[in-house]
Amino acid sequence: MTTTGEEHRPAAGGPWWWQRRRSAVLDVGLAVASAIECAAEGVAFAGDAGVPTAVGVLFGLVAGSALVVRRRWPIASVLVAIAVTPANMGMLLSVVGLYSLAASEVPRRITAVLAGMSVVGTLIVTFVRTQQDAVRGDLEVGEWFVFFMAVAASLGLTAPPVLLGLYVGARRRLMESLRERADSLERELMLLADRAEERAEWARSEERTRIAREMHDVVAHRVSLMVVHAAALQAVARKDPEKAVKNAALVGDMGRQALTELREMLGVLRTEPVQSSVGVSSEEVSEESEEPSKGSSEGVVGSREVGSGEVAAPLAAVGAAAAAAASRGWPQEGSEGPWLAEVDVLVGQSRAAGMVVELSVDGEPGVYPAEVEQTAYRVIQEGLTNVHKHAAGSKAQVRLAHRGDEVAMQVENGPASEGGSYDARLPSGGNGLVGMRERVTALGGVFVAGPTDAGGFRVSAVIPASGR
Repeated sequence: MTTTGEEHRPAAGGPWWWQRRRSAVLDVGLAVASAIECAAEGVAFAGDAGVPTAVGVLFGLVAGSALVVRRRWPIASVLVAIAVTPANMGMLLSVVGLYSLAASEVPRRITAVLAGMSVVGTLIVTFVRTQQDAVRGDLEVGEWFVFFMAVAASLGLTAPPVLLGLYVGARRRLMESLRERADSLERELMLLADRAEERAEWARSEERTRIAREMHDVVAHRVSLMVVHAAALQAVARKDPEKAVKNAALVGDMGRQALTELREMLGVLRTEPVQSSVGVSSEEVSEESEEPSKGSSEGVVGSREVGSGEVAAPLAAVGAAAAAAASRGWPQEGSEGPWLAEVDVLVGQSRAAGMVVELSVDGEPGVYPAEVEQTAYRVIQEGLTNVHKHAAGSKAQVRLAHRGDEVAMQVENGPASEGGSYDARLPSGGNGLVGMRERVTALGGVFVAGPTDAGGFRVSAVIPASGR
């Protein structure tokens, strides 16, 4: 299959050294014609040499048949033609032999030497024959004409087939070179197509992994908080209906926030980037501010009573996070969040779910690329989610450090407390730590996670401020 879409079907193979049968037929036909010519000229040669006519005819038949090997051994055909030149036979043998030699892959030095030998041999034989005819009186010409005729005859029988053979050989090699180049280009195109397909498959796999990681980060955290609140709601539903209503309000708030973020992410996947998913959107703030009855004076999460100020703390922190983001020049509409300034909101949501969380921020926040902000936020978010899942009731410490050329974060919790919070029996897919490690290492950072000596768990990450 060539680049033009045409298929080259291999021709039927010929006998012996011929690639095609028609080539064999052509060479055999030329050999027969040359043998007949040499046999007819062998009669005159036998009379001049004083040998039997049958010997001259047989000699001519054998010599003329040398053309049958002109493709396989072109040098042999030319040597036979030169050898029978003194016998004044083999004109067709000489012409076809020289053409085949010039068109073959024989080195040009050998072609030039044999062509020169043929010219000299033909020149001498023609000159001697013409001189003999002039002496006998059969041809009345001058000495100059004899020499001119000998030169013209020798060049006329040698130069045209040699030049034609050189042209045909050069054209054949050019066509073969072009065909090889086309085949090579076709192979390269096929290789590039295979590589492009592999890259596309790799890109699809990477995109699936990225989408799965984003879905996990966006949904799992809020759903985990919803499950924690639902467990508390189940525990106090019959004992204190009023507190159950408050916890149900918190579950509703978390559900709306999860749906909002999920809707935004699906919108990004369907079209082009739109308003990013953040911890709590401004519309959610307005919704929750219009429903103060859902977060009244007291709420219970586990065995711990939470005042209205604590329940409303995550919602109030949204405005502070937005103000901090605006003061640092972060875009609000159409930007890709979340941002590190929203860590207070994230921690407040965990506190509202009954977790005791300490937050410490060291250093002056810098202006980081969006991927650095998102990755740092997701690491803290996943760390808090893991505490909800695997260490219910334990105390967590969140540390965020801005170090100029890098940003470091750590989430550490103590051992799980049986009485500190209700067991929500949260499932775990085992992909949280894997996703965090992939995010951090993709930006050239370092990620470490493992148990502590006190029986808790620690998640730490350091990300370059440049993101690479």
